Amino acid sequence: MSSEKVKNRWLIALGAVGIHISIGSVYAWSNFTSPLGEEFGWSSQQVQLTFSLAILFLGLSAAFLGWFVEKYGPRVAGITAAVFFGIGVFGSGFAVQLGSLWTLYFFYGVLGGIGLGVGYIAPVSTLVKWFPDRRGLATGMAIMGFGFAAAIASPVMDWLIGSVGIAMTFYILGASYFIIMILSSLYLSRPPKGWTPKGYNPDESKDIKSQDLANLRAKESLKTLRFYYLWIMLFINVTCGIAVISAAKPLAENSVGMSTAAAATLVGVMGVFNGLGRLGWASASDYIGRANTYIIFFVLQIPLFILLPLTSSATLFVIYFGIIYTCYGGGFATIPAFIGDLFGTKELGAIHGYILTAWAAAGLAGPQFAALMNDVTGSYSSSMIYFAGLFAVALIVSILTKINIRRKQRQMKEAKAS
Repeated sequence: MSSEKVKNRWLIALGAVGIHISIGSVYAWSNFTSPLGEEFGWSSQQVQLTFSLAILFLGLSAAFLGWFVEKYGPRVAGITAAVFFGIGVFGSGFAVQLGSLWTLYFFYGVLGGIGLGVGYIAPVSTLVKWFPDRRGLATGMAIMGFGFAAAIASPVMDWLIGSVGIAMTFYILGASYFIIMILSSLYLSRPPKGWTPKGYNPDESKDIKSQDLANLRAKESLKTLRFYYLWIMLFINVTCGIAVISAAKPLAENSVGMSTAAAATLVGVMGVFNGLGRLGWASASDYIGRANTYIIFFVLQIPLFILLPLTSSATLFVIYFGIIYTCYGGGFATIPAFIGDLFGTKELGAIHGYILTAWAAAGLAGPQFAALMNDVTGSYSSSMIYFAGLFAVALIVSILTKINIRRKQRQMKEAKAS
């Protein structure tokens, strides 16, 4: 084992949370929709495209810059993310002063989106290596920060916009996120070669289930069925989840007759379930297994998506919505640990980046499909049955994944015995 000083892995986790709380503020973008529309006469769709571009470039940069994280390490990757995201948000202030929508798309959508992608995968892939004994908990902590960020950022943004104006809000936020992300990145590093937590030695374990199925490079992972199973499961979970989230307010108003104010409050409160789901489900996956966790996601959500538009009880509606939100967040938080289990940690950041293209695709597909169904039928409710059908497909894929894992474990056991 290396003689270099070993850092505190819990402080590494804190640094990861700092980065994710900063970039997760993208989920509070809706705070700018009305103010920008009122000031420049831009439509909600034009302003919302800024958010869609940011999510698109998040997925693309995560996919194509995963190698960058593996080659240069989490500190350099984190600082790079801070530069792109900081300039992206800060530069959005210039776009507002110029009154240029295309400049806003470039700064927040493109540059900010690249910062999002690199910033998302850099700390997560590092935490999996620091917490081989509690992968779910570790990645859940960081990605929980991403989920909670909107709840923290939203009231701050709202207050700043009312106090100092839109442009200055972007300047303040851009500078603040840059500082927080730089400070968080400076402590990040990979564990020393050969390091393991005290009392943890996977090589001595007799339980095949506790060992990684393989230790593959990113390109090698693309040749396995397991990779595509994970991609499909994440794509469906995010497509359905993000669609219902995007339609949460009108669904609450039309299905159970909530007032506009109550529906808006519900959306904010549900952000807490999103964050708790990320930590709770990811932590639980350390004990019940990653494959079983995903199976539970889909078994729960099939009936919930069918029942959601049918219920007339506000209490039941909130309960259903809360469970859906936890599963949505839990899917994101559990996937990095799942990748580590199936492919090892050799190039986890790059593989995670490839898998996150499912998020980019789902971010476009889910809300668009829900909006299309609303335009065609006059209601978001009709799309829920289709999403329930998609979850049935995902359930089948999750079962196939479990079968694939068991087959590989059996092969490992036979090889060990011989």
